[in-house]
Amino acid sequence: MKSFLRTFFSRGIIIKISVVIAFVFIAGAVFAPVIGRYDPNAIELNNALKASGNGHIFGTDAYGRDVFTRLLYGARISLLASVFSCLAAAIIGMLLGLLAGYYEKAAALIIMRYVDIQLSIPPLLFTIVIGLVAGHGLGGLIFAISFGLIPGFTRLMYGIVLSIKESDYIVALRLADIKSYKIILKHLLPNSFPSMIVMFATNLGSAIMLESTLSFLGIGIQMPTASWGNMVSDGYSYLFTNPTLALLPGVCITLIVVAFNIIGDGLRDALDPRLRGKL
Repeated sequence: MKSFLRTFFSRGIIIKISVVIAFVFIAGAVFAPVIGRYDPNAIELNNALKASGNGHIFGTDAYGRDVFTRLLYGARISLLASVFSCLAAAIIGMLLGLLAGYYEKAAALIIMRYVDIQLSIPPLLFTIVIGLVAGHGLGGLIFAISFGLIPGFTRLMYGIVLSIKESDYIVALRLADIKSYKIILKHLLPNSFPSMIVMFATNLGSAIMLESTLSFLGIGIQMPTASWGNMVSDGYSYLFTNPTLALLPGVCITLIVVAFNIIGDGLRDALDPRLRGKL
C-alpha cells in the first residue's frame, strides 16, 4: 500500500491538486442540498441577472436562480452520468472482450469487427446519434455515453485476454481440463482489473465532456434541471453582458476533466508492477 501511494503521488503537487479538486466536486455534489441555500429550479424573475452578493455567491441567472446552487446540482448530474456510463461500458466491454479473446473464431470475428466499425465513426457524432434515439433525461444520457465508450473497453479487454491466454500457466490449466469459467474468474478477470481501473478513471473525464456536449446541444439533460452543459448553453446568450453564467460551468468542466485525466495517469503508474517501489 505504501509503495502504491508513493508511486501514485510521485507526480508531485499536480496529482495532489487533482485529488483535491475531484474530492471538492464530489463532496459538493453529494452535499448539494446541505450546501446550496436555494431551490436550483425555482424561478424568481425579480432577481434575474443579479451580481454576486446579497446571499448569492456567483449571482443569479436570467431566471433568478442561484448560480452557485445550480453548479452544485449540475455537478451531481455530470458525475452521476459519468460514473454510471463508465461503469456500464466497463462491464459490457469486459464481457465482450472476454468472449472475443477467450473463444476467438466466430466470437472475435463478430465482436471485434463491430468494434472496428464503431471506432471508425467519430465518437461525438456517434454519441449524438444514440442520444437522439435514446431520448432526453439522465437514463437516455447514460445509455448514449456508455454505448459510445464500450468499444474502448472491449478492445482493451480483448488485448489483455489474448496476451494472458497464451501464458504457460493458462495453457497448463486448459490442458488439465479446468473449466473455462474457473480460468476466467480466477485468472483472466483479476489480471485485467488494473488496466480496467485506469481506463475507467481516464474515461470519467471523457464521459463528462460527452454529457456536457449533449446537454449543451439540447440532447441530454433538459431545463430546468441543472447540468453544466445546459448551464453553458443557457449562459452563452449573455457571454458579453454577464460572462460568468457560461464561464463558471465551463471552468468546472475543465477542472474536473483535467483532474480525472491526471488521476488516471497516476493510477496507471501506481498499478504498474514495473514502477511500484521504484519511485
